[in-house]
Amino acid sequence: MEDFIKLKDEGNKYFQSGDTDKAIECYSKVIKTCKDNKVLAVIYRNRSACYLKKENYANAASDASKAIDVDAADIKALYRRCQALEKLGKLDLAFKDVQRCATIEPKNKTFLETLRRLGAEIQQKLKTTFSTDSRVQNMFDILLDDEMEKDKREKAANNLIVLSREDAGAERIFQNNGVPLLLNMIETGKPEMILAAVRTLSGMCTGHKARAMAIIHMVGVDKMCSIMAVDNEEIALATCNLFQCINDSLTGGDKREYGKEEALVLDAAKDLKTILLSLLEMVGSKKVSGIGRDQALNLLSKNVPRNNKKDKDNSRTLFTIDHGLKKILKVCGQVPELPDQLPMTENTQLIASVLLNKLHDDLSCDPERDNFRDICDEYIKSKIDPNDMDKTIHAVNTISGLLQGPFDVGNALVGRQGIMEMMVALCGSEREVDQMVAIEALIHSSSKMSRASFIITNGVSLLKEIYKKTTNEKIKIRSLVGLCKLGSAGGDDYGLRQFAEGSTEKLAKQCRKWLCNPKIDTKTRKWAIEGLAYLTNDADVKDDFVEDETALKAMFELAKSTDKTIMYSVACTLVNCSNCYEKKEFLPELVQLAKFSKQHVPEQHPKDKKDFIDKRVKRLLKAGVISALAVMVKADSSILTNQTKEMLSRVFLALSMDAKDRGTIVAQGGGKALIPLALEGTEAGKTKASHALAKIAAISNPEIAFPGERVYEVVRPLISLLQTDKDGTENFEALKGLTNLAGFSEKLRVKIVKEKALPEIENYMFEDHEQIRQAATECMCNLVSCKEVQDRYLEDGNDKLKLMILLCGEDEEKLQIAAAGALAMLTAAQKKLCLKMTLVTTQWLEILQRLCLHTNSSIQHRGLVIVYNMLNSDNSELAKRLMESELLEILSVIGKAEDNPKRQCAIDAARECLIKAMDLGLIKPFSSPP
Repeated sequence: MEDFIKLKDEGNKYFQSGDTDKAIECYSKVIKTCKDNKVLAVIYRNRSACYLKKENYANAASDASKAIDVDAADIKALYRRCQALEKLGKLDLAFKDVQRCATIEPKNKTFLETLRRLGAEIQQKLKTTFSTDSRVQNMFDILLDDEMEKDKREKAANNLIVLSREDAGAERIFQNNGVPLLLNMIETGKPEMILAAVRTLSGMCTGHKARAMAIIHMVGVDKMCSIMAVDNEEIALATCNLFQCINDSLTGGDKREYGKEEALVLDAAKDLKTILLSLLEMVGSKKVSGIGRDQALNLLSKNVPRNNKKDKDNSRTLFTIDHGLKKILKVCGQVPELPDQLPMTENTQLIASVLLNKLHDDLSCDPERDNFRDICDEYIKSKIDPNDMDKTIHAVNTISGLLQGPFDVGNALVGRQGIMEMMVALCGSEREVDQMVAIEALIHSSSKMSRASFIITNGVSLLKEIYKKTTNEKIKIRSLVGLCKLGSAGGDDYGLRQFAEGSTEKLAKQCRKWLCNPKIDTKTRKWAIEGLAYLTNDADVKDDFVEDETALKAMFELAKSTDKTIMYSVACTLVNCSNCYEKKEFLPELVQLAKFSKQHVPEQHPKDKKDFIDKRVKRLLKAGVISALAVMVKADSSILTNQTKEMLSRVFLALSMDAKDRGTIVAQGGGKALIPLALEGTEAGKTKASHALAKIAAISNPEIAFPGERVYEVVRPLISLLQTDKDGTENFEALKGLTNLAGFSEKLRVKIVKEKALPEIENYMFEDHEQIRQAATECMCNLVSCKEVQDRYLEDGNDKLKLMILLCGEDEEKLQIAAAGALAMLTAAQKKLCLKMTLVTTQWLEILQRLCLHTNSSIQHRGLVIVYNMLNSDNSELAKRLMESELLEILSVIGKAEDNPKRQCAIDAARECLIKAMDLGLIKPFSSPP
């Protein structure tokens, strides 16, 4: 029994000190071993209070009920259960509990107030429920009445969608026969009715597993797929969103605690499998529109591969490969110029390639990857038929799709005997479509130097001949891009030029000419950018390109078009022009050694030096690159791959290097565009985007750079740069950015604290590097007005306050200003810190005197404010000690000085200190001579 009491008391102490987790641990130990019902009732009641504090209301209600089972008149347990039930939305049950409390203690004001409030809420809820029911019915009546005016029907549709987004509204629609009525709206076949119905269903399925499963069975997966298959972009997108809402609810998006009702919520695995199979069926079906196929591929791309590789279960990917890989390959192999092809948009095949890449990346071992490659190999072999050229070019186009997705798989297949030779042979075919498909495949397969060398040997003359002889612009431009890619196979290495001097400039000039010709279709002009993406590895080409403002603007306009397959090429071109690609640094000793052993040493082009790069960046900004980047960032997530995001992040960082250009970036929406890049993508991409954000946040007005709620999204990327694996420049600029944000509003300060930035900022206050230490101290100075930060300085057992005092004694003036400013605010807000200052270091008085004697009036003013705060701290001993030191003489000298606008703040502060000392009776007023 003594052990139980000891554990209980220990739990109570933890609870009172605010450590609820430790309190729960102590109470749980008693519950496991104690058999005494009366003791258990008290423990359950106490643990219920802990759960209430942690906002775990289901457990709080459960524990309170167990206490009430022992003693039905346990007033504390009854009231705690009432509080928990209210939070769970069970107002009627909460009302009954507080009613019992008020019966036991009829004069208790808390119980009476809660009783009155809950009664009013229940009445309001009933009133709302009845009015919502009639509103729902009225909306359906208007929508299904063909004679009703159009604007009234539109208003009713919008109201229904809004209502479905609230949980209570969605439940009322569901309970009032809403799903069959929504199906009636779909059956009308009118696009606006279908759209309203689908969006309402999305709202009803969001975050509610049980309702989502019921809707799946009432509407049917096949029906939803048939709606998404229509050739209407708005309807296809809305249905895609419906599928996403259902998937999220069924896979963990529903955070409700069902309690005993959990058993009624069926296992969702079967429904998820049905949806997956139906989407795979859509991918290869001729009955599906191009936009519908895009959405099916997007859903697979988003929901099949694992989001986190630490999760070992990749069964959805393996299932998709077994049941749908050939269907996805079929999409990649489509040749729109041939008859009887699947309906597609300009983006479909790229989305399919991206999906293939994600599926391949999600495989966790060699046997799985071998199986993937074998299925691809088998599919391509089955399509190669010397007697059927249509099937053969389908196989070649499939390889192109793989080379744009999982390159290693495509590369392995191209390396199979006869494949490369077949592609070169097809270039000489009489059919233009054969030439076009073969040239595209050659372009995609020549990424490896060995492949490029093979084609230079076997295919360059053929490509030149096709380029000269063909009258078809589409083939002409593709053969030119093939030559462009081969000409740039050495990358930016000046010593590995594949063609003669001047050849690449001629190719680039032709690409620019096509790019600027508005009469040529978008798809063909896209290939001109593809050519420039390769050729701009050459510094002469990129220098000429950025000088051609017309060509730059033409590229930016294409980047904003609906054809998003262009994004990767645009991103590559911009990375090349701004030289922001990853560059290996070679030690001079190794370079000399390589030269001595006659090894190839990469050479830098004279125009790849900093001055030339800076000029190119300025030209890009002048031509409007930021608005193009902002549009590209908003592209569909399947097309905007992590690799493309990383390149866009690199470009943004290169553009924001000069502080003078950051205003232009902000004005054209660059600040907002950077936020998604900093939150999602590769680690390198997120770091580059976060660094660019930090540069902008450090010197811009946050309200203008990141309008509305977006400013709060900037905090996390900046904090991510405070990790020790990031370089010093990133640490420094992140701290400067956080300093600016912290000085802007209390809400932002609270956000920075909640994101657990304080320990990182404190660590950098110990940094040896002067600028980083100063930036961290300035950041802390802007944060100390926050209550949570002050509490950290009040805590015992750390050196935070000591460090701040010692930093005031450093020689660097900017550091002193920040540290003394922080100390002045801390001692003004928390009087206890005034005494604590004298206990943490023996140097406090010497440092304080140095601050008050400083020649810099800003530092002197801060020191005098600290003195005033200590005099005003309600500690007479501390005040007396200050006035018995040399500080009195310092204050007298400063206070007696003549008014001086440059030092007036310090003079006034000294006089305030002297007046306070007189009020405390520590010194006598100045007496003027008779």
